[in-house]
Parts: sequence; C-alpha cells; structure tokens
Amino acid sequence: MARVERELAGKRDRRAHFVAALALAWPDGHVETFRGEVQGTLTWPPRGTRGFGYDPMFVAEGEAETFGEMEPARKHAMSHRAAAFRKLVAACFAPT
Repeated sequence: MARVERELAGKRDRRAHFVAALALAWPDGHVETFRGEVQGTLTWPPRGTRGFGYDPMFVAEGEAETFGEMEPARKHAMSHRAAAFRKLVAACFAPT
C-alpha cells in the first residue's frame, strides 16, 4: 500500500476501480465471460482492518467508508466479484 501512495503522491486524481472477470468454458467449447466492476477512489492513510489487499484504501463511489471499514455483508453485496457472479448466475440459471 505504501508503494501505491508513493506513486500517487501529489496527484489529485485518485479514481480507481476493482475488476473481476469470470470465464465459464462448456464441454462443447463454448466460452462465456462475465465482468464485474466497482468504481471508487483511493484514500490515504488506509482505514479499517476488514478485508484484504487494497480494501483499506478503497472507497466505493457514493460511500464514505473504505472496504476495510465496511461490514463484510455490505461490501460483498456491492463488490466487483459479486457483480460478476450475479451476471454468471443470470446467464446460466435464468428461468426459461
């Protein structure tokens, strides 16, 4: 995290996003991909002890807490991984 802060030193634009990509390969060779993304900004110093990686530095758009400060259920509901999995489930298990 300190390296990210050094790289951003003096920069006003701290926009960031997390991205998750899932790929599903079917036995017939058909492949589907699903992308989830959450927009936000980076903050320094890091805040919170929840989550991992850059969670304590990332504030999702429209939020005041970092992912490291949020209750896990709230964070997971808006996460990039959750968005990608929602798309996968909708595509593969949608009622016909």
